[in-house]
Amino acid sequence: MELTKENFKKQFLELTKKFDIKHAFNFDEAWQTAIALRAKNSFRDKIKLLESQIKDIPEAHTEEALQESNPVEHMFAEGCYIRKIYNPANEIIITKIHAQSHPFFLMEGEMSILSEDGIQYLTAPYYGVTTPGIKRVIYTHTPCVFITVHVTDLTDPEEIADTVTTNTFEDPRITEEDMKLINKIQI
Repeated sequence: MELTKENFKKQFLELTKKFDIKHAFNFDEAWQTAIALRAKNSFRDKIKLLESQIKDIPEAHTEEALQESNPVEHMFAEGCYIRKIYNPANEIIITKIHAQSHPFFLMEGEMSILSEDGIQYLTAPYYGVTTPGIKRVIYTHTPCVFITVHVTDLTDPEEIADTVTTNTFEDPRITEEDMKLINKIQI
């Protein structure tokens, strides 16, 4: 059965009655949460497909070429790792899946960012917060300088990258963040 609002409401009401469930939320709240989760999962599937297709393009940059054209500086402060990256103009970047919340700062340049929240056009100076589960497609309109800050006592950038990002949306840190969306309706 297709998940239409009418079908979902019918199923919701039938199961509520059958199991004598006392909800802390109404049907419309449950529907909105289901739609949000469906949209998030659809975006995630599409960005994974895009990433796999880009890897098959002969002109796409290898990891080594990207490191050369996008130099990274690593800095450390007490309990913080600061990562500064330069991105040339007219570049498409697909980020890793973020596993931890952290601030980011666009210090120079202009970029468009596509995420599950839609498209944002950013002009420096700009700052925001990345949340767990976010994977973005970035297009740099001009050369950009981008800084992220991560809470950690680690000092090896590769080890830090392994702890603040993940390769799968099924990582428990990501699914925990997804559960927060569901838990919002249980007020």
